[in-house]
Amino acid sequence: MLGLHFDTPHGTPLRILCLGAHCDDIEIGCGGTLLRLLEERPDASVHWVVFSSTPERKKEALGGAELFLAGVREKHVTIHDFRDSCFPYVSLDIKDAFERLKREVAPDVIFTHFRQDLHQDHAFISQLTWNTFRNHLILEFEIPKYDGDFGTPNFFVPLEGRHCERKIRFILDTFVSQVGHQWFSADVFMSALRLRGVESNAPERCAEAFYCRKVVFTPMSAARPAARAEKSAPIPLDDPSKAA
Repeated sequence: MLGLHFDTPHGTPLRILCLGAHCDDIEIGCGGTLLRLLEERPDASVHWVVFSSTPERKKEALGGAELFLAGVREKHVTIHDFRDSCFPYVSLDIKDAFERLKREVAPDVIFTHFRQDLHQDHAFISQLTWNTFRNHLILEFEIPKYDGDFGTPNFFVPLEGRHCERKIRFILDTFVSQVGHQWFSADVFMSALRLRGVESNAPERCAEAFYCRKVVFTPMSAARPAARAEKSAPIPLDDPSKAA
C-alpha cells in the first residue's frame, strides 16, 4: 500500500500540536506515533496542551510529556486546570484558550480527540480543534473506555515493538493515580495496538489508528518554485467559455 509521509517545505522543522482533554489522553491516544515520528523527525517542534488537571494529575502530565518528548529541542507544554467532565459548561473559557493557542502556533499536524468520542470533554476538544484550525492536517485519536466508542478509523501508523513497549511502560509508570481503573492496564493498551495492527497489516503487528476527515493532495511539482511561477492564471468564474 502506498504510504504517506509528513514532509515539510524546503526541509523546515515539522510543527506538531497535541491536544488532550485530560492528563493521560495524548499519551494513550498517540504516544506510540509520537515516539516514532520524533525519531524520524528529530528537528520537530511540539506544542503539548492538556486542558484538565489537579495538582497531582498536573505533576503526572508534566512527567509524561517529559518522557515522550525526550530529546525534542523545541517543546512547549501547557497544562490547564479546567474542571474535569464539565467542559461544555465552561465552553467560553476553553474557547478563549484555543484562540490564544491559534496565535501562538501554526502546526503542520494536529493530534486531537475523535469527534464521535462519547466522553463529553473529548468531543468538545475535538469540536474546538476543527473550529479553530481550518487549514491543517488533523488526526483524531481514540481512547479505550467503558462507553465502547471505538469506530472504524482510516489512518494507521505502524509501530515497532519497542515503540509499543515504551508507550505502555511510560503510561503505567507515570499515571499512578489511575491504577485500579479497569481500562488502565498493559493488556488493554496492547490489545488496541494489536487490533489496529491487524486492520492495517502492520509489519510488526501493531499500529495506532486515527480518524482523518480531510487530506489535501499536493503534487510534488507544485512545491517547486519554478512550477509555482509557471502555473496559469485562474479561469474567471464569470466567463465559462474559457474553460474549454
